[in-house]
Amino acid sequence: MIASFVFIDDTENKGRGVFTSQDIQKNSVIEISPVIVMNSKDRKLLDQTLLHDYIFEWGYNQDQCCMALGYVAVYNHSYESNCEYEMNYDEDVITVKAIRFIKSGEELSINYNGDWNNKKKVWFDVSID
Repeated sequence: MIASFVFIDDTENKGRGVFTSQDIQKNSVIEISPVIVMNSKDRKLLDQTLLHDYIFEWGYNQDQCCMALGYVAVYNHSYESNCEYEMNYDEDVITVKAIRFIKSGEELSINYNGDWNNKKKVWFDVSID
């Protein structure tokens, strides 16, 4: 499920991103995305490709990885994100929801560290946030 008012467009400095064409209320579910789960052997292979930047660690022991379908892989990182994602290992889905009111036209972002307010530096340099 992807909300009908969400779309992908070019950003000014980050390539593509996910945007909204209408206001979104805090705690609204924006997307529920199924995932393709892969084992640690697959992860080693994926880490040698461009897909490395689009996969998530997965599983209760973080010993797997997954590729999210839908728009999840296109949300850009921000330390001041307006969305958060929740992983459901039993259902093999990632849910994205708004953590604050989001205005129409705004880019939707997640914190790649997992928690929306985690300021730990991510694996790439985010000079424009």
